[in-house]
Amino acid sequence: MLVELRAENYAVVDHAIANFGPGLNLLTGETGAGKSILVDALALLMGGKSSTDLIRHGADKAVVSCVFESTPGAEAVLEENGIDPEGAEIILRREILASGKARVFVNNQPATVAVLKQLAPELALVHAQSEALSSFDQPQQRMLLDRFAGLSTDAVAQAHSRWRAAQERLDDLERGEQDRLRMVDLWTYQRKEIDSASLTPGEDESLETEKRVLANAEKLYSAAMNAFDQLYEGGASAEAALRAAIRNIEEIARYDARFAESVQQLESARATLSDVSSSLRGYAEHIDASPERLAEIEDRLAAIDRLKRKYGRTVAEVIAFGEDVARKLGEVEDRDEILKQLRAELAEAAAAYRAAAAELSAARCAAAARLAKQAESQINSLAMKVRFEIAVQSPGEFEALKGHDSRRAETAGKKDGALAPEGSLSSESWSPHGWDTIEFRIATNPGEPLKQLTEIASGGEMSRVLLALKVAIEETSSKTRKKNPAPRTLVFDEIDIGIGGRAAEAVGQKLKALSRGQQILCVTHLPQIAAFADQHFLIDKREEHGRTKTHIRLLDQRASTHEVARMLSGAKVTETSLQHAAQMIAASK
Repeated sequence: MLVELRAENYAVVDHAIANFGPGLNLLTGETGAGKSILVDALALLMGGKSSTDLIRHGADKAVVSCVFESTPGAEAVLEENGIDPEGAEIILRREILASGKARVFVNNQPATVAVLKQLAPELALVHAQSEALSSFDQPQQRMLLDRFAGLSTDAVAQAHSRWRAAQERLDDLERGEQDRLRMVDLWTYQRKEIDSASLTPGEDESLETEKRVLANAEKLYSAAMNAFDQLYEGGASAEAALRAAIRNIEEIARYDARFAESVQQLESARATLSDVSSSLRGYAEHIDASPERLAEIEDRLAAIDRLKRKYGRTVAEVIAFGEDVARKLGEVEDRDEILKQLRAELAEAAAAYRAAAAELSAARCAAAARLAKQAESQINSLAMKVRFEIAVQSPGEFEALKGHDSRRAETAGKKDGALAPEGSLSSESWSPHGWDTIEFRIATNPGEPLKQLTEIASGGEMSRVLLALKVAIEETSSKTRKKNPAPRTLVFDEIDIGIGGRAAEAVGQKLKALSRGQQILCVTHLPQIAAFADQHFLIDKREEHGRTKTHIRLLDQRASTHEVARMLSGAKVTETSLQHAAQMIAASK
């Protein structure tokens, strides 16, 4: 549930806080007061696009934040992204800077917009009037159906990935055979050049180190021996000084036991000094100022550099290039056998995909019938009389029909607009989410043919259809939707545009019914809907000190009645409108 929403220097909002409650939260106010701005702010916190145009004039940055009650799904998202939990709440914050930069915080820890998008399905679903056409294309309709039925496309996606990889490898082997044969000579030369170098990973780095030592042999020998002399060998060496110091401190320790440990520490330091000195002497003795070895190393490094310029930035990349060339040559030599293996792998992968896609398609067909029936009932309860259908078009349907009745298959193909009317299972329709095409169809008046959902003319009808679909989907039993839990908060921005009277009252009743199981936020201009509010917020604009500011106020029962009366009668509230408003609110209870 959304507990709190804050906006600072966001559009016309100077500083606003709204504390929401369970049930139906309704936002009303005059046109242009900024009601939709708050919905946009919440959409921004759900991962929406930001813009510097949203910063209030004269401010350095805009800040929007909210507090949600945590859910198990949201906590899992936080854990996946390494974000610490904040008790039973999740705090989201976005800052838009005038410089164009933006920052995201989750539980006051730096995060990304991608994290917000992952959290959004677990917290809230924001629906604006502008979504009516743009967000209900066929992919979205498919996602709604899958969400309703609790279907996962993971198995189909994995099968599709395996099939696609096998197909691409086979295509690569069969494509441009003549060009490939012309490349054989080049690949043979490259393999021979790399193999003859007998490279080992990291060889160039070790040779560079040895080269530096040989090139500076005299300096290194002199430095090592001088250090050895200063530490151990010379009369004024550190070892001699330590020995003398130890004798003196031992004398002190004979009378004061506190210095006994100091003697042990100095003995340990003397042993360490001895080890270092021995290492220095051994290092100096093994320095070989050999011009012949230096020249050999320089020649080897030059040869390695030539290979790296041609085949890779590192020795490891050169070796990998050589292995790839060897593989290509092996494929040319064993082409027939490899082709046979690849075709067998492709057939196996295709069969696995068909099985997974067919199973998903069958589940969708069964779910489509249930959702269509529930959606039609919900739509007609909103003062409409429609026929609603969900078409699941699958190439597999025509393959099955073809074996029994080719004329029937052709008729079905024409009826449903199938991808392959002649009955072929063409892989052109295969995708990671299956081979089905999902289409929501509706007839809004008796006697009219079913049309695509996005083709209906009335915006009010579209609003009611979308609300009914969401109600049908969100009210589905949780047992069938374990993988796709319903968002705890649903947000509707002016979903009542274009309706009134009996239809408006029906929408209010539907929102009220939906709010019994989930928190609802709704921006409305209609008193018939406002009367159903559990929490009623008034959004208004005022001029203060020469600047316009938007305010949010939670109305008590008396103020809510007055606001519904204003929505009924306009600017002047009459006693009659107040009585009517009180009756509407009482009836809604």
